[in-house]
Amino acid sequence: MSIKVLSVGGSIVAPEYPDVDFVSKFVALVKEYLEGHKGDKLIFVIGGGGPARIYQNAFRSVTGESPVSSAQEADWIGIMATRLNAQFVKACFGGLCRNEVVTDPTANIDFSGSILVAAGWKPGFSTDNDAVLLAEKFGADTVVNLSNIEKVYTDDPRKNPEAKPMDEISWSDFRKMVGDEWEPGKNCPFDPVASKKAQELNLKVICAGGKNLENIKAILEGKDYIGTTISGK
Repeated sequence: MSIKVLSVGGSIVAPEYPDVDFVSKFVALVKEYLEGHKGDKLIFVIGGGGPARIYQNAFRSVTGESPVSSAQEADWIGIMATRLNAQFVKACFGGLCRNEVVTDPTANIDFSGSILVAAGWKPGFSTDNDAVLLAEKFGADTVVNLSNIEKVYTDDPRKNPEAKPMDEISWSDFRKMVGDEWEPGKNCPFDPVASKKAQELNLKVICAGGKNLENIKAILEGKDYIGTTISGK
């Protein structure tokens, strides 16, 4: 039996509204994978996506609060969006996910089904960090981070046309890129707080595009894939 942890970006599940077409195909893919790998278990940690950003922006517009002074309130709003998205995903898997949505990765967790779905926990980091903590709890050595980018770039390609995609990068080099501070709604390949913890645990993280279903299947099956592997020190 193996347990795999996937941090599924909210921008994949609900870029603005729930992406029914993607979620339908993702559920079918997962069911097919589990049918061919009896005994395997999958953990999905679901992000807040469009709903989180919409409500966070609305909160700041109403109050006029700066991102710094309102960080904790904005984080809680984002966390609630992750929980809505996670409940939606859990419901779509039906009987394969027997347990309640996990909202505290450090608690005693019953994992009796084939799938466990988790959401945001508390302010100070994103669901990427929850995925790392669940990998630690259940003995997984890899976290697959699915987002709207296929690979990590040397710089932000939207701002720097010279930025190049990478197949591999060390944790020390990656952390120089993303820094150490978390901001609610921060858009980076993997949360800085989660990155620090993953490096301490010597976890491998695979960053890949969440909409490429065949690529996700290849990652699950341990085959060649398109993405960036973050590992080592």
